[in-house]
Amino acid sequence: MTQPGPARAAAARLLDQVLGEGRLLSETLGTLDPLAPAERARAQRLAVAALRGLERADRLLARHLRKPPPLPVRNVLRVAVVELAQGGEAHGVVHDAVAIVGASPRHARLKGLVNAVLRKLAEEAPRAWHDLRVPRLPEWLRDPLVAAWGKGAVAAMERAHLAGAALDLTMKDGAGDGPDDWAARLGGEVLPTGSVRLREAGQISALPGYAEGAWWVQDAAAALPARVLAAQPGEAVLDMCAAPGGKTLQLAASGARVVAVDLSGRRMARVSENLARTGLAAQCVVGDALAQTGQYDAVLVDAPCSATGTIRRHPDLPHARDGAEIGALIGLQATMLDHAVSLLRPGGRVVFCTCSLLPDEGECQVEAALARHEGLVADRDALALPGVAPAWITEEGGLRLRPDYWPERGGMDGFYMACLRRGE
Repeated sequence: MTQPGPARAAAARLLDQVLGEGRLLSETLGTLDPLAPAERARAQRLAVAALRGLERADRLLARHLRKPPPLPVRNVLRVAVVELAQGGEAHGVVHDAVAIVGASPRHARLKGLVNAVLRKLAEEAPRAWHDLRVPRLPEWLRDPLVAAWGKGAVAAMERAHLAGAALDLTMKDGAGDGPDDWAARLGGEVLPTGSVRLREAGQISALPGYAEGAWWVQDAAAALPARVLAAQPGEAVLDMCAAPGGKTLQLAASGARVVAVDLSGRRMARVSENLARTGLAAQCVVGDALAQTGQYDAVLVDAPCSATGTIRRHPDLPHARDGAEIGALIGLQATMLDHAVSLLRPGGRVVFCTCSLLPDEGECQVEAALARHEGLVADRDALALPGVAPAWITEEGGLRLRPDYWPERGGMDGFYMACLRRGE
């Protein structure tokens, strides 16, 4: 039997690690290193598509399976079904799936089953795929989201998750051409908040403007906290959880004196690389943000969180996690916010944000912080930015963003942010 395509085999292995070991895709991509760049990228795309359409794939497979096969075989089938449903060439998809299973000493006996099931689905999957319901979030996440936002809003979020995410760019302030010019050059559109969205990006480093540092990749929602902070030239600004660095670049472009802190040396190396590429300057510190001292005009706290607002681009998250870590994260967020407030000069401000859809990691955190700190107030005026709808402003004075916003434009990440100002 000829060898299967390496990308399909690798995509199935990625699913084994996410669904069998509870690992995030970002933690597994090292297994793709032996592949050529094009095959590595294809394997990642196949795995992401399979995770995004997992429920639909399982429903189609269940029609032709008396019982689920072992997980590695099921994952080969899942990758194949999703590819067939999206127009993959049937002969190659079926051949590779059979070859992958046949090459496994433990599962080779099931290659006939794989062949039979996929030959039936080669015709059925493309027709039946879109008749199936939109894949739902697992109960550990769906239940609290329905309690917070209602069934209709969560269903709309799930539609956004299935659709995936386009590529958003933040333009470097003072880089010459504005968003309209870059959107025209890159074939994108300018979003109401000023980010540029590309539907078809290809290789990012090959795009005009990348090498000269005119822009960086950053979801439109993630670009707003730094704009809310509105750092001014010469201000002392602390970015407490800096990596991957988009917000650090925004702060540095303002002319502020930026100290960027993150625990991960590897991730901070990427921040330094992007600062160099864009010609911007910030003091990069590898260490614990809670150990930072000094006095600052402004502090940005992009706190560690459940990341449940990023599922449209990270569909592995609800499958690799079960919510058990959220309680500890909520405690850490409160500690970080309190520490940030302690570093503020009189009249200074802190922007607290999380890429979470859970109120406990957003609205509730700010309500509690305002109650803990006398003289701390929510600065609603800071949220009056271009493209921000008044309905997105919350009762306690924060800004709530959700994946179902801008459905006609392709959505946005889920985010929460608030600007809290210390008394003089």
